[in-house]
Amino acid sequence: MTVPTAPAPATPGPRGPRSKPSGVQLPPPVRKTMVVLHVISSVSWLALMLCVLAMSTTALLTDDADTVRALYRAMPVLGDTLILPLSLLSVLTGLALSLGTPWRIFKYRWITVKFWLSLAAAAASIFQLTARLHEAAHLAVTHPTGPVSAMHLGFVRYNLVIVPTIALTVYVINVWLSVFKPWGLRPRWVAKNRRS
Repeated sequence: MTVPTAPAPATPGPRGPRSKPSGVQLPPPVRKTMVVLHVISSVSWLALMLCVLAMSTTALLTDDADTVRALYRAMPVLGDTLILPLSLLSVLTGLALSLGTPWRIFKYRWITVKFWLSLAAAAASIFQLTARLHEAAHLAVTHPTGPVSAMHLGFVRYNLVIVPTIALTVYVINVWLSVFKPWGLRPRWVAKNRRS
């Protein structure tokens, strides 16, 4: 005769005991598609800022007025066609992943920080950087000839280096947060996990 035994307790996973995820969950094919879109848009956004930084640094360091004009005329093309779609796609897919997976947007501190940094970077890219790119292009068009000093660029040359540098710093922090996942659960979720 066999004696019925109690079911074995759940074995802990590498990050603690596994519990059934609560809330809305994306189906695996949708989640994987969102991850692919998020990675592609985020890496492309980072690459775009590298391109803008390379072009603006070249324009800052050169004394050739024709090179400065060509670079400043080209940069708004990148900004107008890529900044808005890449930044919004990156933020929206990140938001969808955080809401549709067990990670949740406010459950872990690193996800919350990453979300707010991404949102701030998107706003700065869309509003500030695009405006600076157009300002530089306008100055290049209104001064089609003459030396760089005659273009009256003022602080525009420096702004076009500073803004992408800050954006790249934010993106590198976001990559670091995604890889290392520091800080753990937020206090509300720690208390909720202790109760369950």
